[in-house]
Amino acid sequence: MNKITCICLGVRSMERAIKFYRDGLGYKTDCKEDNPYVCFFDTPGTKFELYPLDMLAEDINKDNPPQIGNGFGGITLAYNVASREEVDNTIELVRKAGGIIVKEPQNVFWGGYHAYFKDLDGYYWEVAWGPDFKFDENGLLQF
Repeated sequence: MNKITCICLGVRSMERAIKFYRDGLGYKTDCKEDNPYVCFFDTPGTKFELYPLDMLAEDINKDNPPQIGNGFGGITLAYNVASREEVDNTIELVRKAGGIIVKEPQNVFWGGYHAYFKDLDGYYWEVAWGPDFKFDENGLLQF
């Protein structure tokens, strides 16, 4: 397996999360209802999935589901963009949609520009641009 095909987030409220991602941030999806069983979003190079948190925990281990934490489990989700302006614009969309800005957009020691936010369920996201970032025809970051 050499590429991620789906990122799954267990969310406490499907309705609240769908409104955040679909209506607030404008992520593309075919989900029309506000509280479906599962909802997939199209993002460059992968699928982004929302799934009820308790069901996700049961899916991992039905007999002993992992304990629910505050959303930070030692990883962040990264959203890489093609310009510094896209970092700023994305953070403004997050702010308007009710996300928590953890780190305002700023220059990074490696020459890029980035910011961090927490979504409505406490998951940490980095929005990043780098001067050497190149994307393929599908919007997937190339190294």
